Amino acid sequence: SLVSTAITCFTRGLDLRKETEDVLCPANCPLWQFHIFGDGVYASLSSICGAAIHRGVITNAGGAVRVQTLPGQENYPAVNANGIQSQVLARWASSFSVTRTKNTALEAVGRSVSTARPPTGKRPKKPLDKKAGNKDCKADIAFLIDGSYNIGQRRFNLQKNFVGKVAVMLGIGTEGPHVGVVQASEHPKIEFYLKNFTAAKEVLFAIKELGFRGGNSNTGKALKHTAQKFFSLENGARKGIPKIVVVFLDGWPSDDIEEAGIVAREFGVNVFIVSVAKPTTEELGMVQDIGFVDKAVCRNNGFFSYQMPTWFGTTKYVKPLVQKLCSHEQMLCSKTCYNSVNIGFLIDGSSSVGDSNFRLVLEFISNVAKAFEISDIGSKIAAVQFTYDQRTEFSFTDYTTKEKVLSAIRNIRYMSGGTATGDAISFTTRNVFGPMKDGPNKNFLVVLTDGQSYDDVRGPAAAAQKAGITVFSVGVAWAPLDDLKDMASEPRESHTFFTREFTGLEQMVPDIIRGICKDFLDSKQ
Repeated sequence: SLVSTAITCFTRGLDLRKETEDVLCPANCPLWQFHIFGDGVYASLSSICGAAIHRGVITNAGGAVRVQTLPGQENYPAVNANGIQSQVLARWASSFSVTRTKNTALEAVGRSVSTARPPTGKRPKKPLDKKAGNKDCKADIAFLIDGSYNIGQRRFNLQKNFVGKVAVMLGIGTEGPHVGVVQASEHPKIEFYLKNFTAAKEVLFAIKELGFRGGNSNTGKALKHTAQKFFSLENGARKGIPKIVVVFLDGWPSDDIEEAGIVAREFGVNVFIVSVAKPTTEELGMVQDIGFVDKAVCRNNGFFSYQMPTWFGTTKYVKPLVQKLCSHEQMLCSKTCYNSVNIGFLIDGSSSVGDSNFRLVLEFISNVAKAFEISDIGSKIAAVQFTYDQRTEFSFTDYTTKEKVLSAIRNIRYMSGGTATGDAISFTTRNVFGPMKDGPNKNFLVVLTDGQSYDDVRGPAAAAQKAGITVFSVGVAWAPLDDLKDMASEPRESHTFFTREFTGLEQMVPDIIRGICKDFLDSKQ
């Protein structure tokens, strides 16, 4: 076809359905966040746009790319090219390559627009549905304004003007961004919530009416309060939409802001800090923690901090800030399926599996785990091996980095024995998922077995699902399909997998990852 499909910076090879597909990468993707494996031929786990920049097919200005699906291979190499470091991968089930595409449909559109431009040199604006707002900028934003004696009444009014301009340029509307305001002073005060206004005019009026409170600038206290209380569904937060707090700071905070930053990240809130009038050399002695900006922002990568020299003449700073707030892709602290799941693997260690097949099972688990962002506040992995007996290989809290998890998986020793899958599910629900039940992550159990269970699996699987665990069953060789379906969550067809040979596990990896992400998104709708 002559028309490209628009994709995001993080769309991966395994997300595409066709053998050959023309796609369009957006501009300004964050290079440091790309995960790609290989060089020239990339594992399908890789970001397409990342691979295209790495290969030199496009620059970071984005553009059209042709993606060709290829078979899997072994030993994807690590190569540094065009500002991106690819990573090593031992083997993967499928690959892809990227080439330039002459996208005539897009080029033609580009040309006709440029000649049809009116002579004034002003670009025709596409009509914005006023009520719906800017649909390209879906975000729930809290402006945390400085109401302390640090800023004083006069600069407080200049700050209100600036926040008003940002609110208008965002394009607030029912289907666009929603905003609210919290004032930080001695004690935080939520001035208005996301649900209170959905039109820019109303927001502007509400900002104008805000009164100056005075007191210490307890920004840490206000940020923590905002992260915990502001973004509830009853206060108008929407599911599956980035939560953002923009902290305005005149000078420096009077309290500790680091802990508030941690709480915000745990709640999936993206914190931006706009600092105005940095502390002077004489004033630095009064600052509790000189690195307060880096510790509070979502990521210390330069994207989430913003500086303005004074509150005067700030109009030129409005648009760049709005562009940041509308960069959906860069909101690294938002909850996604990659950073907000707990996946427990229940591994059949019975004697019918055998040592070499057991290694293939561990490789399968590693390849699924690799796709997720494992950290103390991100996704977590656990593994239990069972025969008639059960052994917790490691629990969700044992390892908080991907490297340590992968190393722990490699070090699992094969048990050998009988098969009591039902007992093992009950054991895992109680001992492994039990401690996590009130946590923020969604829980998944992947059961791998190669044969008939000696006990009932239906009861224990139903109890696991009742406890909020989504169950995927993966059967190999002699595993009876009825058992697999009895264990799997609804709809059973999409949660049950089967392969005759252990070597077939590899092909299932992308489907399991996709299944987990689909369930995660469905639970958020």
